[in-house]
Amino acid sequence: MAILDRNFNLSQRMVQELGRTIICGEFVDDSLPTEAELCEKFGVSRSAVREAVKMLSAKGLITSKPRQGIRIQPEDQWNIFDPDLLRWVLESKPSLHVLKEFLQVRIAIEPEAAALAARYADQSKLDAIENALEGMRKAEGNSKEDLEADIAFHVSILYASNNRFYIRLRDFISTALRVSISHTNPIKGNHEGVVEDHSKVFNAIKNRNPERARQAMLALIDEALNFIEDSIAATNK
Repeated sequence: MAILDRNFNLSQRMVQELGRTIICGEFVDDSLPTEAELCEKFGVSRSAVREAVKMLSAKGLITSKPRQGIRIQPEDQWNIFDPDLLRWVLESKPSLHVLKEFLQVRIAIEPEAAALAARYADQSKLDAIENALEGMRKAEGNSKEDLEADIAFHVSILYASNNRFYIRLRDFISTALRVSISHTNPIKGNHEGVVEDHSKVFNAIKNRNPERARQAMLALIDEALNFIEDSIAATNK
């Protein structure tokens, strides 16, 4: 019987366990165990199983139809912006190609968010970005404190854009950063250089220069993307 997280109710625990299992590709085909088998595996009632199936279906991971059973959906049907799904992807140690896709999306979002922040950020939002930058400066390179401050920096810029759609992407950006920073910063190996690159973004925002803010953020993410692409090329040799 699977050991379920006590911080969730029975259905939520099943969602967490099955979701991680699906993301990690632990099922040999696209079918899941039957309701009865899931009841036995997790020691829960049929109602708990059905509620879990509904939650996973809403995330695009599975589909359940009469006489067809519970089946795993193709990856292009997964709601990858769902916070749970993002966390499971992180926990599954995603491939370099997934990291590349994360960074490609960041390039499409964050430079423009920085430009908007240069136009619209009020003092409280500028202070939030600066505080995060100061946290990076004080932290030891590649430490947990450094990672959290780096994430706070980028999320603060989303809020400073004053664009509700960019702000709603905070979970995606946070997860993308948590994955990619842990891979690219050790390669760069220059904490002061990383902080300086972030300072260029902040100073452009603070000085109300949208184009400079856009280019500084683009350069920062593009460098990380180059690291990932170089790593992919090295593994293909």
